[in-house]
Amino acid sequence: MSFTQLDYHWFQLINQLGNTLPALNPIIRLLASNAEYVFYLGIIVYWFSRQDIKRRMVAESVLSACVAVTFSGILAHFFYRDRPFVTHNVIQLIAHPANASFPSDHAIGAFVIATSIWIHRRQDGKLWLALASGIAFSRVWTGVHYPSDVVGGAVIGIAAAVLIHQLFKRSSLALEWLTKLIHWYEAAESRIWRRNEAPRSTVNK
Repeated sequence: MSFTQLDYHWFQLINQLGNTLPALNPIIRLLASNAEYVFYLGIIVYWFSRQDIKRRMVAESVLSACVAVTFSGILAHFFYRDRPFVTHNVIQLIAHPANASFPSDHAIGAFVIATSIWIHRRQDGKLWLALASGIAFSRVWTGVHYPSDVVGGAVIGIAAAVLIHQLFKRSSLALEWLTKLIHWYEAAESRIWRRNEAPRSTVNK
């Protein structure tokens, strides 16, 4: 059996769960379409905790995501692959444009953020990686990706997060610039807070 046949075989096994376990379809649709927003919310919460280590973690995850998504765009251009619903009869549970299937940007985004969190906060990271795995699995279940699409996306996301972390770990210059950027932001943030607090103090007097 060729790789393509094996990939499609596993796709069918997972996608058919939409028929054999229909009670789970609403949860799977939610994972496939909306769970990515939990990652965005998590990043915002970590950032505004105002802890240096968390802000460095968020900065690394955002930079890693930019690198991973850029690489994904290049890869999709040179190795274009149709979505499963374009070439096969599938159980399609969510609407999706008929654009490039490989690699999965949802898997990339979820795994790049989850891995960045795991590197800095192991216990939190385990939960985020579990959610990322659920998103990747749901994209196959709903009929919009092959298993290799989400596995490829996961590998790209994990690799980008690890490489960017190693960059800041091994390069003192890169870490210095990252620290400066965070401090510049924090200085601007402090000025905004003081400016907003000043009118309230005047009113209270």
